[in-house]
Amino acid sequence: MAESLSTDSSWRSAHAGHWLRLALARFDARVMECMAQHPGVPLGLANLAARGQISAAHIHITRHLSVEGARLTDLAQAAGMSKQAMGTLVNQCEAWGMVQRQGHGSDARAKRVVFTEAGLAWLAAYQHAVAQAEAEMRSAIGNEVATVVTLGLEAYSGT
Repeated sequence: MAESLSTDSSWRSAHAGHWLRLALARFDARVMECMAQHPGVPLGLANLAARGQISAAHIHITRHLSVEGARLTDLAQAAGMSKQAMGTLVNQCEAWGMVQRQGHGSDARAKRVVFTEAGLAWLAAYQHAVAQAEAEMRSAIGNEVATVVTLGLEAYSGT
């Protein structure tokens, strides 16, 4: 028999997962604001960021594609996504001029996804935007609390 549920449903939004989701959404939104305003971001990409066209899903490419490039399957695996979903994101980013597909050298069938010059400018701006958003978070909650939260989340994530 199922355990009886309380009529108090506040537990649904008063748990760590809920706060983590809200904090991540706020952090990512601030990063996108910074990206939209960064002078190093190509104008087309800055406009996409400002209009909310670049989503958290697209940021998987920014977070997981190495400067040297990667095969689509490896990129999808690093981002925890299916190859098909990552392929859709790569197609969009390719249309925006952020990435391109190149031959993979010894394997003529395989393609590597690499950043374009505009994509490398985007990546450099992303590094700056993440640092700025993190500094703002530290300012908002205090350096000591931010350090404890960061260390705790790192330990909890198992990395």
